[in-house]
Amino acid sequence: MKWQWKLGRFLGIDVYIHATFLLLIGWVGYSYWLEHGTLAQVLSGVLFILALFLCVVLHEYGHALTARKYGIKTRDITLYPIGGVARLERMPDKPIEELWVALMGPAVNVVIAALLFVALAPTKALTTLTGATIASGSFFARLMIVNVALVLFNLIPAFPMDGGRVLRALLAMRMDYVHATQVAANIGQGIAFLFGFIGLFSNPFLLFIAFFVYIGASQEASMALMKDSLGGIPVTRAMMTDYKTLSPRDTLAQAVGLILAGSQHDFPVVDANGVVMGILERDAFIAALSQHGQSASVVSVMRKNLPSVDSHDMVESALMRLQEAGAKTLPVVHAGQFIGLITAENITEFLMIRSALKTTT
Repeated sequence: MKWQWKLGRFLGIDVYIHATFLLLIGWVGYSYWLEHGTLAQVLSGVLFILALFLCVVLHEYGHALTARKYGIKTRDITLYPIGGVARLERMPDKPIEELWVALMGPAVNVVIAALLFVALAPTKALTTLTGATIASGSFFARLMIVNVALVLFNLIPAFPMDGGRVLRALLAMRMDYVHATQVAANIGQGIAFLFGFIGLFSNPFLLFIAFFVYIGASQEASMALMKDSLGGIPVTRAMMTDYKTLSPRDTLAQAVGLILAGSQHDFPVVDANGVVMGILERDAFIAALSQHGQSASVVSVMRKNLPSVDSHDMVESALMRLQEAGAKTLPVVHAGQFIGLITAENITEFLMIRSALKTTT
């Protein structure tokens, strides 16, 4: 099953909606029906949620377009029931750049709230604003409140919220990146425990937020530590040198034999001159096998135009290139000749072995 659908491409960025988002729409519609019992109120509730998530999309575009200014592309933006996610190809290298990228999302919500405030000022909506909540009050007054709430929530100094990245960027201006990440992660985990404790006695939803924040902080700290551990290590020490290749003349039948005979997942397609024409990735291979059978050629299925990694490059830059390409495997070349493969899995295994060896010395 395809779990997300493309809504469109705007400003060069694909926007998707995840299938679970429909559960939120259904739940909102059902709740409004139980409370009001009219189709008009159900429609009003659904329209409000759609307007809210339009603000979320604009929030993510604030991040994406600021990142673009620093030469960082955004793969896509996906809407989930808990919010939106803009997948940047990489995080900014400089703390000041990360600070601006993190701040521009909430800044968009500040602008939206300000515009709504100006629009509501001549009306009576602001006079009754003290009684308005996210669930009650005029449509645009509630939308203004939601945008203010989004700003406050996102600026909580905890990963994976924007506030955690703002905190890390500010700390990284005074200390090294890994230490800054660890401090920010510890603060985030402390906030997660606080949310969890309060949630036990008041709002169970805070327990979910606590779990979300704690996991996000742990993942961010692990990623920063991995990035630091890879510094100064050449690709030759972590690349695969024992691998199988396919010829442009091969069919998927040959790939079936190679996959069943070993543990390699992705296969470089190499011509007679030793030049890599592309990579046959396992997921694309399985999909093509079910659709076209074993007689399909590997050339028609392989992924083309993938960047290569030089053997003299550092593993850190190779990992970044893997992330930017959205690939699991990239060819390693030297002096124009194909000499190996680099994968995220191999890099992880290299770090595990390196860590194990350190503990024995």
